[in-house]
Amino acid sequence: MINQAIDQMMIANRKHFMIPGEVVASVAEDNKLRHAFLVLTKVRYAKIPVLDNADHFKGLLSLSMITETMLGMDDVSLTSLDTMCVKDVMQTDVHTVEDPYDLETVLHLLVDDAFLPVVQADGTFTGIVTRREVMKGVNYIGHNLDDFYDVTPKTTGSIISR
Repeated sequence: MINQAIDQMMIANRKHFMIPGEVVASVAEDNKLRHAFLVLTKVRYAKIPVLDNADHFKGLLSLSMITETMLGMDDVSLTSLDTMCVKDVMQTDVHTVEDPYDLETVLHLLVDDAFLPVVQADGTFTGIVTRREVMKGVNYIGHNLDDFYDVTPKTTGSIISR
């Protein structure tokens, strides 16, 4: 369980953790891989969300997922870019969090994921919570905890790390 003081400070900045869906680069599941390849190349993100026509979150797509379809044993073929769709290669086993999201769950999941898609109860894509934005919140706490709380050590011993 998160310390109550830290939880309160994180919750106060919670709205800053989520990047709204309308400003997040994404592709549609029915887009051809050629379009997705161009999007990923231009935005320079490692992975982007995949949505359906009603803005429901369906998965994630990376440049490596696309290039894997292009690689043969002896050469590179661009044919798959015009014949395959995003839904044919996207990652579907993705952790998501429901809006409003639980901060403790987000902290645990961001250990392994650079960002988490945020969805509404019906699966509609709302945005992403990134490790970077959460780390900004942790940085804020580290620099401002004394402005809000009196912190005194319980013992003089060292802190044990995991």
